[in-house]
Amino acid sequence: MAANYLPHTVTPAVVAAQERAYGKTRAVGPAVGRDSLDPDAAQFIAERDSFYFATINENGWPYIQHRGGPRGFLKILDQHTLGFADLRGNRQLLSTGNLAANSRASLFLMDYPRRERLKILGHARTFLTTDDPALAVRLTPPATAAAALVERFVVIDIVAFDWNCPRYITPRYTAEEIAQVTQPLRDRITDLEKQLAGRSH
Repeated sequence: MAANYLPHTVTPAVVAAQERAYGKTRAVGPAVGRDSLDPDAAQFIAERDSFYFATINENGWPYIQHRGGPRGFLKILDQHTLGFADLRGNRQLLSTGNLAANSRASLFLMDYPRRERLKILGHARTFLTTDDPALAVRLTPPATAAAALVERFVVIDIVAFDWNCPRYITPRYTAEEIAQVTQPLRDRITDLEKQLAGRSH
């Protein structure tokens, strides 16, 4: 159940901004425990092939990275824990360094065609295969080119999550989704071309 996102994000400064803008603010109670992933959130996460990952550096600046992979590469380890394999990139290690100093992280997961988005707050840590071989096996991608690029792993202990409204989300579609939708049309074109070719003989 999602109950703790607003208690963690609606700070006194946010309340003051709401009061200045709207003359009132919505009451938000204190955070109680941690949110547990429900079936809807779990299914949404399992269907994603990308997400945005935000950390905070020692200067207080946020840093956001895009993470992508095969559908379901962000794995649900239990109701409170997510994990993924971190692949070799540009060797800057900004997120890795940030997490060493501050474990706070935020994930933003998008479903553009359905105009849905899921926000997750948590504490993240990185580890190597030698630190936890069994967990590394669970998070390593199948035997593909991506598996050879794994440098480390990231585990996120979920604190809170929440859904956003669909307003202002522009629908976008992957090449795979477009191919799936247009396949009947392409099949029909192929069939008509065969018919025309047969009539020309």
